[in-house]
Amino acid sequence: MGGSITGKNLEFEPNKKIVQQWYFGDQEEASIVTIKLHPHKHGTSAELIHTNIPDEAFDDITDGWKESYFGELEEFFERE
Repeated sequence: MGGSITGKNLEFEPNKKIVQQWYFGDQEEASIVTIKLHPHKHGTSAELIHTNIPDEAFDDITDGWKESYFGELEEFFERE
């Protein structure tokens, strides 16, 4: 894979939704990432839908979402 991901923003609704189109390396069909934000009694909850992840990248992408993306956000807001 080489760690190369390219893409673009497809949709953005402030405080509600982000939709992005990603390509991994030489992947022909786009991978679509949708993050929906929902009001929650303790702040905000996030719903993640990520389609068309290449099989060989699945574990890395799953770990990346947990640790690098949402984990970093959680740490950031805990420091506030």
